[in-house]
Amino acid sequence: MLMTLATAILASEEELAPLIAPPLVIAGVTALVFLMMGLVTFAYRDVANRHSNKTSRASNGPDVGH
Repeated sequence: MLMTLATAILASEEELAPLIAPPLVIAGVTALVFLMMGLVTFAYRDVANRHSNKTSRASNGPDVGH
């Protein structure tokens, strides 16, 4: 009887939670999100160098980069 109870308890805990999508779809969505974040980062790569007053001041003063 004790063995039957232990088997029933172990069998009840092996049930997995259902996924909202297949694993390949989840991986694809994750890759797409990271690709979009990379594109946004790439788009802002040269924003600091757009204004000439920032670059000329940075080369003259002791606060370079601040």
